[in-house]
This record gives sequence, C-alpha cells and structure tokens, in this order.
Amino acid sequence: MAQAWKCSGLRWSADGPVLAWDGGRRSALTWGKRVAFGVAEGGVRTCVGARGHACPTAAAVSGRSTGARCEECARLDRAHSVAADTIADDPRPYHVYLAWFGPGMVKVGITAEERGSARLLEQGAVCFSWLGVGPLMAARRTEELLRAALGVPDRIPYVEKRAVRAALPEAAADRAAEVAELHARAVALPAWPESLVREPLLVVDHVEVFGLSGLPVAVGEVGELVAGGVVSGELVAAAGPDLHLATGATGGGVVVLDTRLMSGWGLVPAAGAELTVPVKEFKEEAGVQDGLF
Repeated sequence: MAQAWKCSGLRWSADGPVLAWDGGRRSALTWGKRVAFGVAEGGVRTCVGARGHACPTAAAVSGRSTGARCEECARLDRAHSVAADTIADDPRPYHVYLAWFGPGMVKVGITAEERGSARLLEQGAVCFSWLGVGPLMAARRTEELLRAALGVPDRIPYVEKRAVRAALPEAAADRAAEVAELHARAVALPAWPESLVREPLLVVDHVEVFGLSGLPVAVGEVGELVAGGVVSGELVAAAGPDLHLATGATGGGVVVLDTRLMSGWGLVPAAGAELTVPVKEFKEEAGVQDGLF
C-alpha cells in the first residue's frame, strides 16, 4: 500500500505556489504541471488540531469544511487571533491595505508588516496597495474607520472571487483604478490615528503571479474530497488557496480545487487520470453575481 501523506496547505513562496506536507516536504506548482492525487480507500478526514497541537480526540470532520477543525480546536485556534480581536498587546507594526479581487470587490484589511505581501497572495488579491503602517490597535481602528466612512468590507467570500477571475479587465491600469480611487479617499479622511503613518499609493498587480491572463472560465469547483476519490488535472492558474485545473470533468473544462479541502485526509498517488470527487457545476458564466449555483 502506498504511503499516505497529509497536506498542510497551499503556500506562496518567492517562486510561486507550493503544496506543503506534514513533515516539511514541499511540492512546487508550475503552470502546465499535472496535479494528481487520490484519497486513501476507507479513509476518514480528521481534525488538523490547533496552533501546532494535534487534536486530542482525532475527531472526524466534514469533507466540506475548509477549516478542517472540530468545534473545540476551532475555538482554541481563534482564542489567540488578531482576526478575532483577542490580541491587543502585539508589539509588531501592522500594515493596513486595500485589496481588489474584481470589479466592485475591494476590501480593507490588516497584516503584520513582517509578513510583507504574503497575506494578499493567500487571499487571492488580484492587486493591492498599502494604506498605512503602525501599531496593531491603530491599524485596527483605521480598518474600522474605512469600513464605516467608505463602506469598504473587510471580507469578500471566495465564491465571489472565483466567479470573476476569468473576466478581469485586461489592462493593469483598469484593474488598479478602484484601489487608486479608494486610496485617495481613505488618506484624505481626517480621523486617522496619529500613530498610523499614511503610505503612498503603489498598486501591486498579481495577475501574472497567479497565471490569470487568458484564464479559461471554470465550469465548476470541487465540493469535497471523499474516500477513494481522485483529483487529477493540469494546473492553469492558482490564486489564494485555489488551484484552477484543466480536467475532463463535467464534459471538459477547468475545475477549481480549494486546497483547504485537502487538509485532514490521507492522500496517496493517483491511480487514474480522471477526476472522481464531487464537483459543483457553475450554472452561470463567470462574472455574473448572485447566481453561481
């Protein structure tokens, strides 16, 4: 029987996306590479634990969960989280940023300065610009100010991001326009915390990094992995946690795999070249909102 591997997620390096595996092994992903793996027969998806610690009960978790954690481990994971506002004394400086995912999809967020642009790559931001940098609580207050004053959300669902990736404006200037307009309005607001330093507009574009230029419209997305199932396809693009794979599924076309669905499973080399896990077909063309499924 082939050795089963546990995937710990998609990571973004200076050279592009890589799949990380428990034990430290990494698999570089390049455009045109065949991504193929199977789920061990009779396997059960188990909780990945919290903050570097294994789940004490190795609890079974749903195949559709992107977090791959049981309720108790999910609670522990968020108990020491910037996103959950449970850390107020983090001494590190934080960036406030504007991220653009497609027309009408701009969000505001914060990330530790030491992480650079990693958070933006992990979210699948097509382009972004820094707004300011300063202490954590000042960055958080600025984020809340922009949400209230400009109506900019702090989250955009992945289903909406995926829907527009194949229909983005071709020109980088057009992709940057909304970020530039909101940046100008944001830095002009008078109520910024004094300890947060405003930063000039500098839009970073990830279209080439993600391989989105000329991206074919996706016909569906993997709904979940199942014991004995196979994922197989040629990598045509990657953004955030998503791999866009050219497959023979649903009559041929590109299928999106959210790599977060891989965590918690024992994965083995694929025996076949067909995609045999459940796929949700998209019923509307990319770019059409509120009617994906």
